[in-house]
Amino acid sequence: MPTHDQPKEGEVTLALIIAGPTACGKSALAMDVAEHFNGTVINADSQQVYKELRLLSARPSIEDEKRVPHRLYGMMNGNEVCSAGRWVDLCGAEVNEAISQGRLPIIVGGTGMYLKSLTEGLSPIPDVPAHVRTRASARHKELGAEAFHEEVSQLDPVSGVRLPIGDTQRLLRAWEVSIFTGRAFSEWYDEPRILPLPGVRFATLAITPPRDQLYAAIDARFLRMVDAGALDEVRALAAQGLDPGLPLMKALGVPQLLAYEAGDLTLEEAIQQAQKRSRNYAKRQLTWLRNQIESDYRLDAQYSKRFCDEIFSFVHEFLLTGEA
Repeated sequence: MPTHDQPKEGEVTLALIIAGPTACGKSALAMDVAEHFNGTVINADSQQVYKELRLLSARPSIEDEKRVPHRLYGMMNGNEVCSAGRWVDLCGAEVNEAISQGRLPIIVGGTGMYLKSLTEGLSPIPDVPAHVRTRASARHKELGAEAFHEEVSQLDPVSGVRLPIGDTQRLLRAWEVSIFTGRAFSEWYDEPRILPLPGVRFATLAITPPRDQLYAAIDARFLRMVDAGALDEVRALAAQGLDPGLPLMKALGVPQLLAYEAGDLTLEEAIQQAQKRSRNYAKRQLTWLRNQIESDYRLDAQYSKRFCDEIFSFVHEFLLTGEA
């Protein structure tokens, strides 16, 4: 395999984004690129930020984390909420740190809101205190989904139209911002966006495999997770008594395995439902990637090392010219 020049100290103002649906091989590609180009891998997956979910979120292994620097993996507790704004702040700090060390920042993940906020900027919405977020969840529980949606519509008519009743997370966000600031969430959201890293140029590599290949990979991986101890991971999570409305408790596979633990599903049913939910999630990710992101390089296959030479040539050219 050809050797490419490493970016020199102080010259790196470039960063690579590796985007793709769950189970497409993003982490493996990020590892290969990081080893070849002196990179730091920075997480952009909303499930992999939680320390409780190494297996079910498919976080890199301890061995992989030792091979190259990994950042923003397992760095939050399950009772916390990682908004796009919070993640962007953390990611920006890690990108700047990697650049200061002469390393290539490699942002890898499939959480569209994170990546879009990083590359297109964030609305200047003030941080909402934890006690207001708690009030929002309590109000949703008190009123129920339909009445809560009506209340959001009264506070913010635009969000009421934009957001369906079932989009609980964004409805909670609209409620809490409107209550805390006294100004409709949609007004904040429509403000001119602020780029978090205006001095960094990104190249985006998207992995978009055929659905049959991706779905087969998803199903096989979930079986491996169960064999590797995912049930123990869920039992430990259940023992914490966390609010079921927290993002961590809705992570892929968690509700289904909790239902098995509660005796509401057989293990086979839990696995099948988790696999189906994961496939549906991957389908939405693929749709987003194809419609919402402008990729500079697209791999229409599951990643494997046979694509290394072609991908490394693309990365090398980007580092050499600054153009993707």
